Amino acid sequence: MTLDDLQALIEKMYSDRDRERGTPATFLWLCEEIGELASALREGTQEQKEAEFADVVAWLVTLANINNVNLTSVLEAKYGQGCPGCGHLVCDCDAKP
Repeated sequence: MTLDDLQALIEKMYSDRDRERGTPATFLWLCEEIGELASALREGTQEQKEAEFADVVAWLVTLANINNVNLTSVLEAKYGQGCPGCGHLVCDCDAKP
């Protein structure tokens, strides 16, 4: 599944309720899921970690959808040519001249 596929799927399944909830409440849901991921990373099973990673990505996609952001496009624009700081594929921003 690509990011475009996921954004379209989440849009199809949840768009009405997501837009009704709005950005502030959706952001809080994302934060809650990040907290659950933190707990799973600290003491969860592999299955719990995987489920929480999926939830975090789904809520991030939801937030992008209701704010009309195409994640594929913005990721390609920012990271498609390498590090946004130094422009290299393998970042050397901290390298000393």
